[in-house]
Amino acid sequence: MSRHQARKRFGQNFLVDAQVINQIASLFDNTVLDEHTLIEIGPGRGALTEALLRNNQALTAVELDKDLIPILQTKFSHHRQFELYQGDALRADFSELSKGLPLRLVGNLPYNVATPLIFILLENIENIIDMHFMLQWEVVARLCAKPGDAHFGQLSLVVQNLCETRAMFNVPPSAFSPAPKVESGFIALTPRAEPLVKKELHGGFNKIVKISFMHRRKTLRNNLKGILTEQQIADVGIDPGARAETLNIENYAALAELTA
Repeated sequence: MSRHQARKRFGQNFLVDAQVINQIASLFDNTVLDEHTLIEIGPGRGALTEALLRNNQALTAVELDKDLIPILQTKFSHHRQFELYQGDALRADFSELSKGLPLRLVGNLPYNVATPLIFILLENIENIIDMHFMLQWEVVARLCAKPGDAHFGQLSLVVQNLCETRAMFNVPPSAFSPAPKVESGFIALTPRAEPLVKKELHGGFNKIVKISFMHRRKTLRNNLKGILTEQQIADVGIDPGARAETLNIENYAALAELTA
């Protein structure tokens, strides 16, 4: 296999559409050096990397595929502000990569790591300015979903508690090489000044949300059995016979209060 080809085991689909690339890069046109660290996750062959560096951005790229490292080094070694980290973003120390500055993150994320990576980044949310990611459209829909939507679930609630989510634009399979079998979307995640749920409740909130959605077709009384009684659920104004996707974030915060 040529080192230039995408590898299925890494979930690689390289972004090749110049219009989409420039649209993403333009979001970082007004970057001021020394105020934050910009990290690109999964640069691949460096198409977006090149567009970002065109504006003399300081940029750190995190790439897992070691066969792409020499390609990236050859293309960008002349940029004084470019640094390359070979390793798995799921195991990267973002506090170290940040160099003590707030983070801005951008990337065309492999579909198989996008959700776990977002959960990891949420653990460092206080040091993040924003995140802009290319994701499978279904994941974008889940991140932006509201109560009652088919895509609304654990991911929606946990992320929206901490971030404002904005689906920016759809991206067709033809924008990638090789073309994926699904639509993609570009999303902006901006950390809230304060989470919607009190910080001291986050552990209970995340637990209640996870358990509530463990069996989507079951009611709250069944999913939360052994944790909260029907009466406790009813006492905070929630129907014990409701299903998880009908509750909003305030409802889950109220349930978390009961377990605190």
